[in-house]
Amino acid sequence: MPIPFEFIIFAVTLVGVFVFHHKTARIRIAIGGLLFVMSYKLLIAQDVDLIDHFAHEWRLVANLLGLLIGFEILADHFKQSKLAERLPALLPDDWKGGFVLLILVYVMSIFLDNIAAAMIGASIGVVVYRGQVTVGYLAAIVAASNAGGAGSVIGDTTTTMMWIDGVDWRDVTHAFLPSFVALVCFGIPISIAQDKRHRITKDAIVVNPVDFTSLGVVALILVGAVAANVWLDFPAVGVWAAIIATMWLRTPDWHRVPDAAKGATFLLALVLSASLMPVKSLWEASPSMAFGLGWLSAVFDNIPLTKLALDQGGYDWGWLAYSVGCGGSMTPFGSSAGVAVSNDHPRINNPKVFFKESWPIHIAFVIGFGSLFLIGWAPHVPHKEYTAISMPLMLYMQ
Repeated sequence: MPIPFEFIIFAVTLVGVFVFHHKTARIRIAIGGLLFVMSYKLLIAQDVDLIDHFAHEWRLVANLLGLLIGFEILADHFKQSKLAERLPALLPDDWKGGFVLLILVYVMSIFLDNIAAAMIGASIGVVVYRGQVTVGYLAAIVAASNAGGAGSVIGDTTTTMMWIDGVDWRDVTHAFLPSFVALVCFGIPISIAQDKRHRITKDAIVVNPVDFTSLGVVALILVGAVAANVWLDFPAVGVWAAIIATMWLRTPDWHRVPDAAKGATFLLALVLSASLMPVKSLWEASPSMAFGLGWLSAVFDNIPLTKLALDQGGYDWGWLAYSVGCGGSMTPFGSSAGVAVSNDHPRINNPKVFFKESWPIHIAFVIGFGSLFLIGWAPHVPHKEYTAISMPLMLYMQ
């Protein structure tokens, strides 16, 4: 069966993003790819009513935009609370200290955006290792943040997309099993390697008082997201209602919004491109497909890959959440958390050093995926009425 031309356009777009992953260039490529797909569907294929299609997708777009920017503000409130500065006191003094830090990053990413958890973890690592942090350990911090977010609908953009799209939050929680298995498998050997390079030191670390008001704001934003999703099916409304309602307590750092908006624009362009793909021509959802998407996530952005899977349906969402969430950890640019950490620590982008020091992450991904078979593959019924082909056209074709 020939490959639909839409997928060729989509693949070229993802390759372009992969090759030119500079922030400005990748936004232009993503938007250009979306316009190209729209033009093809409208002028040549003529198999979709774009107005009807985007009317169907507006809720996903609005929620993603609101949540991506809102969670950036949430992450800043958590940083301002100074709670992260207390974490080094919890760390043992040998290699176990490095492993405990990875566990803390894992836990933080369950409740925070995984990007924020990775950045906080990297900052703590630089302090407790006196700047002597290995590339492998930085990669492990990124992997720990992605692993923690895999089972939480507020911990990773991919699982947040599933939540917005109608997937029950409980249907992704079994991703915690493989993600924690993977954390143990890569965390211990990489922490031992880091300890051999430089032992953890915690003396002379200045700890500021915890700002419990900022922590309260973080809690209210999270509660708002959950409540609005339950009652309104629109979590972004709850996030922004909480942000606005608590402005008199702690003023948000609005300077973070422009960069967050650029990142959201990039992701939304890819998501909308993916929504126009003829997913009925894809291979049927299966464990091997989920595993393959994990490896693709190491090279291509996992957001549009998740969108394709959501539109296709029929996946066990916990399996998919683990694969696309943790698969991106296998390269420095495979996840948003990895890109964020590499901006502050560019030496992580050296492929030779990265793969030499982070190889346990690749093995851990496979072992973690294997642990899912202990739970079993339980695919969910597709929750979409239609995808890129509008409902009137589908009825006509029948």
